[in-house]
Amino acid sequence: MSFNIIIDSCGELTKEMKEDSRIISAPLTLEAGGETFIDDETFDQKMFLEKIASASECPKSSCPSPQFYYDGYMTGETHHYAVTLSAELSGSYNSAILGRSMALDHNPDMKIHVFNSRSASVGQTLIARKIVEYEEQDMPFKKIVEEVEKYIRSQNTYFVLENLDTLRKNGRLSNFKAFFASALKIKPICGATPEGEICQFDQARGINKALVKMVDLVVDRAAESEQRTLAITHCNCPERAQMVLDAIRKRIKVKDSFILDTAGVSTMYANDGGVIVVL
Repeated sequence: MSFNIIIDSCGELTKEMKEDSRIISAPLTLEAGGETFIDDETFDQKMFLEKIASASECPKSSCPSPQFYYDGYMTGETHHYAVTLSAELSGSYNSAILGRSMALDHNPDMKIHVFNSRSASVGQTLIARKIVEYEEQDMPFKKIVEEVEKYIRSQNTYFVLENLDTLRKNGRLSNFKAFFASALKIKPICGATPEGEICQFDQARGINKALVKMVDLVVDRAAESEQRTLAITHCNCPERAQMVLDAIRKRIKVKDSFILDTAGVSTMYANDGGVIVVL
């Protein structure tokens, strides 16, 4: 069966995914320092980070329109999927759902499913890869939806950031019980709840100790890791990301692993030096 996948631009794409015409990136729009940035292949991470650092106001993002999703669904394939940033963190999921309603009004027999990743960044990347895997096995549409939703429930997301300002100012830390003292260099080890909200797992003094604790957490919570892909994305710190990947792979076996650099939305929230891990 023919298919396509629309993944909002918070989900980074591997080289192979960028070359796959069945995968469409839905760009979010970013605002920083009075300028507008489109989160697509033109995104300049270095310039954007400079704008964030020099701006007095907090950067913001706006999600793809329902029309963008609708247009992506109306391309003639048999099966259509969307993979969005957690519905608890963005309006992208609602836009994809509205686009789906528009498409079904046009043709009620269309097969369209919108996946709420309950994650972000490479969590979305892994979900899109899982859809491709099942489609290439000629699995029925309904079964693919069931299996991918099951995979989403089994996924674990973790991150350690140098700077929490963007998340805090945009109201994404509402579940946190503590305010982290930057003067003490306290770094929280964060992750996603089953519902897709941001939560704190632990904290440590200094980025390196926080990364070690994150690795411990990944390893301790890993289930059937030899059947899973480990994905890491980083914001302008490739050596740090590689160190985390190597530390995890020394302690558990995984099916595969890869590292990506953050795209626009993930750059905005992870900020310079942030590392995100999904298994």
